[in-house]
Amino acid sequence: MRIALLTYSTRPRGGVVHTLALAEALVELGHDVTVGTLGRGGDHVFFRDVDPRVRLQVVSFPDGPDGETVGERIVRSIAALRDGLGLEGLDVVHAQDCISANACDGAVRTVHHLDTFTTAQLVACHDRAVREPAALVCVSASVAAEVQDAHGRTATVIPNGVDAVRFTAAAGPSPEAVAARARWTDRLGRYVLAVGGIEPRKGTIDLVAAYDRLRERVGSDVRLVLAGGETLFDYRPYRAAVDELVSRRGIPVTELGVVPDPDLPALVAGAAAFSFVSTKEGFGLAAMEALAAGVPVVARDLPVLREVLGDTVRFAADVEGIADALQVSLSDPLDPGPGRALAARYSWTTAAASHVALYERLLAASGGVAIGRTRSAPLPA
Repeated sequence: MRIALLTYSTRPRGGVVHTLALAEALVELGHDVTVGTLGRGGDHVFFRDVDPRVRLQVVSFPDGPDGETVGERIVRSIAALRDGLGLEGLDVVHAQDCISANACDGAVRTVHHLDTFTTAQLVACHDRAVREPAALVCVSASVAAEVQDAHGRTATVIPNGVDAVRFTAAAGPSPEAVAARARWTDRLGRYVLAVGGIEPRKGTIDLVAAYDRLRERVGSDVRLVLAGGETLFDYRPYRAAVDELVSRRGIPVTELGVVPDPDLPALVAGAAAFSFVSTKEGFGLAAMEALAAGVPVVARDLPVLREVLGDTVRFAADVEGIADALQVSLSDPLDPGPGRALAARYSWTTAAASHVALYERLLAASGGVAIGRTRSAPLPA
């Protein structure tokens, strides 16, 4: 089967991680897979090496003019991807986000989570990308239920895979793993880790406020470390609010920015606790990776995370609860065995096989007509 998986960036965001792992699992099953994406800021390759059997189409996306708004950038992103991709001769086109879903027509779309936007172009991008695709996939039943309630569409539920072995090995006793963790702990000391950068969906301001309460209780021997942060959106007002809180309270926060992919497992495995207090999630892949590394996880009390993570993590609903859960996790961590076992149950091979079964059903229903194509005209701004 000839398959195109489309995403919006070459950089390490959850949907991009998902796209690459799924592509590699599909080629391992014998399919012909192309990954199409935007290469922003001169990017020509993804944030990590990709199986050479996966074809890559990286569409150049130069920086916009000074003063370009988020809405204008979204419209330009859709147009660039639409005009730059070659989607001929394929059996299935599968978009992984609203930008790539708006760049093509009649495709499959994975809805990782539903968002709420106020920018008109983002609202239109988001809604069309749920309303118009030929079929929808969700990575959890909870998000599928939200899609049904909000848009009246039924999605096929196919959970993520987890590269559990990679993170379990990073927490292991091999000299290489011990040395890699030590490089982080020697630099950072004992630390609580969160990945994803500073943005509203990641609940960063709640985490910083909770850490402020935590350090009042346990002292300053535990550092708060934030990693990641690549995004298309403009979160400067939110970032300013976080910075104001940090400055006013004198909260020591270490920002690492985007961590090279080979270094990420050791960073996760070296943490004393892992914070996953997002306000919206589709599955919780980063939390699963922390569980695979045996690190205690504090997660936001969301239905989707209850569904996926079960009793392997501690849940919290607000700032005080996050502080309490972190304090207990640092002093009395849960048994890591169930979390490791849970992460190990999610296979990208299984996820890929489920995608193939969906594609085959769609192609049978279409009489062999390709699922997804390039849009014939640009979408209105």
